[in-house]
Amino acid sequence: MASPTGKAVAQAPSLDSWPTDTRLSYQLRGQFRGELYGDASVQWQREGNRYQVQLDMDIALFVHIRMTSQGEVEATRLRPSVFEEVRRKKTRAVRLGEREITLDDGRRLPRPVGVQDTASQFVELAHRFASGLEPLQVGTAVSYWMARPGGVDLWTYDVAEEVTLHLPTLGAVQAFHLKPRAIATPRGNISAEMWFAPSLQYLPVRIRIAQGEDIHLDLLVDKIEQR
Repeated sequence: MASPTGKAVAQAPSLDSWPTDTRLSYQLRGQFRGELYGDASVQWQREGNRYQVQLDMDIALFVHIRMTSQGEVEATRLRPSVFEEVRRKKTRAVRLGEREITLDDGRRLPRPVGVQDTASQFVELAHRFASGLEPLQVGTAVSYWMARPGGVDLWTYDVAEEVTLHLPTLGAVQAFHLKPRAIATPRGNISAEMWFAPSLQYLPVRIRIAQGEDIHLDLLVDKIEQR
């Protein structure tokens, strides 16, 4: 997330480089025993040095998934304090303290430097690219620790290609495709690919979530609202 021009900021980032409120609305398509349709959104809110990121997915009429990250905003990164995931009215959480991370089952692990969570990563990556902290070009890679209710793992995304996406209402845009590498402890077979568009403030304009070979959800940005 960047200046209104969508160009990377040359000087060192500050709190002012983070937007106060951004909402991305997506059209959702997918496959699971047939075609799936729905809507999704990623909403970022900041007040002072506190933030909240919320990912909502409504799939047809029967499934609602919500992921919420809350914590502090620093000049160069987010510092999550709690992540919650709600599926079918069941809540799982991970709490990120100053030095320890408490998983959903009560286990405690050391807190790695720069750790993110499943929801905060979308905003964290957009800000890294927009501020110039990470180069966004084919052939590079970006890594960070990610905390989930079941564990903490080092994730690496390769910038695999630059492509033209045709968004439902925003038309054709250039975007960089990030693909995750396999990790040592996958904790299930869910993976997420992301596409970031420099001309749209480096926002994640497409997100593809897959679970094995049989289930996938494809989110394409339909509307961007900011204030």
